[in-house]
Amino acid sequence: MTTQPPTPDPKKKQFSNDVTDRRIGLDRRDIEIAKASNLERRRGPGRRLTDFVKTAEEGEMNKEQFLFLLAIDTFKRVNHKAFPTWTDVLEIIRKLGYRKTLKSEIALGSRAVDWTEHADAAIGVNRLAHDQKD
Repeated sequence: MTTQPPTPDPKKKQFSNDVTDRRIGLDRRDIEIAKASNLERRRGPGRRLTDFVKTAEEGEMNKEQFLFLLAIDTFKRVNHKAFPTWTDVLEIIRKLGYRKTLKSEIALGSRAVDWTEHADAAIGVNRLAHDQKD
């Protein structure tokens, strides 16, 4: 006895052997969390790229973007890492002088508590201790 593969039924958008088509249901693009987070970068009608993003995509960087690129590149060469971890990236950002001094513009929901620090706060990274763990 041979078993034939299920055949799609176009009216039901379902296979005849009760295998549901995964394309039926909630479209991930309709989920509101991305829009509520203030991180949505896709453009739609009436949405334009910011000058900050537009110039970077066109290959022109401002001083801040270029400095960040050089810092990442230097870190990768000095530490022989092709792909820095997110912890490495945060360390680089803090060593460039960035501190969390303002309330966040990103809505992360209840998963994270927003906080601020003084502009002259310590880097908070002990490179020697970090190297000993690796």
